Amino acid sequence: MLEILDKWTEYLIMYRLPLREWADFTVMFLRSNYRDFFRSISGVVEGAVNYFEAYLSVIPITLFILIMVLIAWKLAGRGVAIFTLIGLLLIVSMNIWDDTIRTLALVLTSTFIALLIGIPLGILASRNELAESIIRPILDFMQTMPIFVYLLPAVMFFSIGVVPAVLATVVFSMPPAIRLTNLGIRQVPAEMIEAATSFGSTPFQMLTKVQLPLALPSIMAGVNQCIMLSLSMAVIAAMIGAGGLGGIVYRAITRLEIGTGFEGGVGVVIIAIILDRITQSVGKEPSERKKA
Repeated sequence: MLEILDKWTEYLIMYRLPLREWADFTVMFLRSNYRDFFRSISGVVEGAVNYFEAYLSVIPITLFILIMVLIAWKLAGRGVAIFTLIGLLLIVSMNIWDDTIRTLALVLTSTFIALLIGIPLGILASRNELAESIIRPILDFMQTMPIFVYLLPAVMFFSIGVVPAVLATVVFSMPPAIRLTNLGIRQVPAEMIEAATSFGSTPFQMLTKVQLPLALPSIMAGVNQCIMLSLSMAVIAAMIGAGGLGGIVYRAITRLEIGTGFEGGVGVVIIAIILDRITQSVGKEPSERKKA
């Protein structure tokens, strides 16, 4: 009796939805017909990473540390500034400064692209219910998909190197920017909207002078999460040639070098804490920054 009842599973397997075949066909079709398009994207992304890396590398280490300490002091307070100084000096002492700069270039490029796409989509979702109903399930899909799955199509389209690492990171880190921009604009008090409307504000003026300034704390929370997720991809992206601090950790894993891996991990943690505290403080009032 149970065998008869279980027959339906065999039929499901026999007549399964061919998702695997569809995915393989889509990737091969895009690779074959849009090769020049992917090459142009690859050139732009690689150029952006190289630009950030060259720009950061040309700054003397002492000056770079002083600039970061001053930024941390101004935006996040004395405690974060002291941590920034000690953390960056520790990175220099571990002789992983060049890898840190490489990781920063990857994070800056990924975050810039993710915000360039994510914030406008968040604005669109906040102003159009149909757009939000379409974007929301896509974001759910992007956030629940295992991280390693993003690497497969990225490598297929762009080969091994920094470009697939950046683009996979963009897809992984973009959803918080969209969600929190949408949330921040929707949470603007209705009284403020009505007041701006009564003074004759156009939709663009409403957005730029009322909604975006009031939604800034939420938007900066999205920026913060975008940066943190980009850093969390550092080690995984090293599997496809991204390099940087993630490359140190990945090589240490393959060679079972515990100390080397620990140093690379500490470098990632230091950069993550510095960027996290600074970006968290940007959306706060000056009085709240002093308390922090």
